Parts: sequence; structure tokens; C-alpha cells
Amino acid sequence: MELDDNALLRYSRHILLPQIDVTGQRRVSAGRALVVGAGGLGSPVALYLASAGVGLITVADDDTVELSNLQRQIAHDMASLGQAKAQSAQARMLGLNPDIQVTALCRRLGPDDLLQQVAAHDVVLDCSDNFATRHAINRAAVAAQVPLVSGAAVRFDGQLAVFDSRQADSPCYHCLFPEDGPATDGPCATFGVLAPLVGVIGSLQAVEAIKLLAGIASPLGRLTVYDALEGGFRQFKVPRDPDCPVCAGKK
Repeated sequence: MELDDNALLRYSRHILLPQIDVTGQRRVSAGRALVVGAGGLGSPVALYLASAGVGLITVADDDTVELSNLQRQIAHDMASLGQAKAQSAQARMLGLNPDIQVTALCRRLGPDDLLQQVAAHDVVLDCSDNFATRHAINRAAVAAQVPLVSGAAVRFDGQLAVFDSRQADSPCYHCLFPEDGPATDGPCATFGVLAPLVGVIGSLQAVEAIKLLAGIASPLGRLTVYDALEGGFRQFKVPRDPDCPVCAGKK
């Protein structure tokens, strides 16, 4: 994709980075990203992908904006109350960058729909808030061989991981959190969440997605954990499970 003079100016701070340059920005501008969830995590993800110039972004969310969302979901505002979150995010994204394409899917993606949507994109970002949806997204990402950037945030704790089923040594989300194991978190409506925490994790998700689209290698087989109370990050190696029912034999 060629960049016109306005695009060269808009993305000049990316182009100054030797790891991105014009070639990488062209890749980003030709890239397609699926964002599942337009809430706490999905808000910074959507806004940063839009501002970075990702050419086609699809935002899927079946929820509407409520007053309690505005504590942390920065893609929405008072004028968004009662609107579909996907459409509210779409409007804010196009306000930032009218030169991109944004599709709002105001529905919950069932298995077939989810697989079709994932397969039509270059990267999928899991910004959901429940265990079942994360596993459904993971299964679709493995089946479609599309990289998955997974984030989670609750209370004062955040997690980030990148899974790329195109790579033989990459684990998948099920390798890290088996579907029949105990869920390690839950919706913030139950447990609460520090407002900027979702911004930290969502921004990290956007970083990894932009790197993938630009052709910069992302760290695989690694779980990054952020403790907002202690103000520190930790990283753990995640081995690929050779008996994983989702990704074993898919390489």
C-alpha cells in the first residue's frame, strides 16, 4: 500500500523508527485486525490501532454503553450511553483517523461466525472478559492459523501473551490455561478493576499487534504479568503442551 503525503506526515514518528520505516508502516496500513470486545481492554486497543493506521479494523461486541463503563472504557463518553459499544468505538476511531476502515459487529460471535471473522484478518486481539470467550477465540485462531494477542485485567492484576499458531514452537491459550482448569479471573463487575490497569494491558496488546503487522517478531511462549499494587512486571515461560487438544498436531 502506497502512503500519500498526508499519511507520511501522520505516521512520521513510526517511519522514523528503523524497525518500522516506510515498509513497516505500509504493512500496518494494509493490515487487518479483529478486536473482540470494546470495553476496558478493547478501548485502548481500538484507539491505538486506529491512530497507528491499521487499514481495516473490525470491532465485535454485543453490549451497550453503561455509566459504570466510563470509569475505564475510554472509547466511550457520556454521549455514548445506551449505544452499542462497537458503534461507539467505531465513531471514536474514525474521529481519530478517517483514512482507515472500521467495521462494527454489534453481536456475539458464535463458533462459525468467529472462525470466519478470525480467518479474514491478520491478527486477532482478545479483549473479552470471560474464560469461555477466550477459549473460543483461541480455537478459532489456531484453526485459522492467525496470531492471537491475549490480554486480561482484573482487580490490580494484568496479563499479556502472544500466541502464533503459524510457529511450530508457539503454545496456544489452552496450553497456558486448560479449559477444564480453574478460571484465574472473572468479570470486573464481580471483582472490580483499577481504571488505568486496562489501559496498561490494552496498550501492550496494541504494541504486540502493531509489531506483528509491521513484521517485527513478537515474543512467543511467554506470559507477562503486571502487578499494579507492587508496580512491577514478571515474565514466565509457557511451554507448548504436546498433548493440547487444541493445537497439538496443527503445525
